[in-house]
Amino acid sequence: MRKPQNYLNTTLTIAIALVWFVNGLYCKVLNQVPRHQQIVSEILGESYSSLFTKIIGTSEILMAIWIVTRIRSRFCAIFQMVIVATMNIMEFMLAPDLLLFGRFNIIFATLFICVIYANEFLLNKSKPDYTTSH
Repeated sequence: MRKPQNYLNTTLTIAIALVWFVNGLYCKVLNQVPRHQQIVSEILGESYSSLFTKIIGTSEILMAIWIVTRIRSRFCAIFQMVIVATMNIMEFMLAPDLLLFGRFNIIFATLFICVIYANEFLLNKSKPDYTTSH
């Protein structure tokens, strides 16, 4: 029988993956939230903003798949936290006027990073995924 803590870990894992999937597919690949392409354009330039937005969106979809597979989940969590922090610091500095909550977006990014951390390093009681260098 699974412990309630494992249900919370599973639920949060799915929720985190859904954040990446929806932002990748709906917001960027399908361009249903044009503000994302505007942010990319502001940071990387207008010329290839559509292409880069779709590449970023596709990468986010792949991130969602990686999260759900639980392959090297600790590395995946660290990678997510670094990506979220990097993206949000860049947006905070270079395109705050295009963010949904302006500079306050950094608060939501920090909360998301905390959820990722807690889910993987506090709630995930599965065997740690060490590298197989033996």
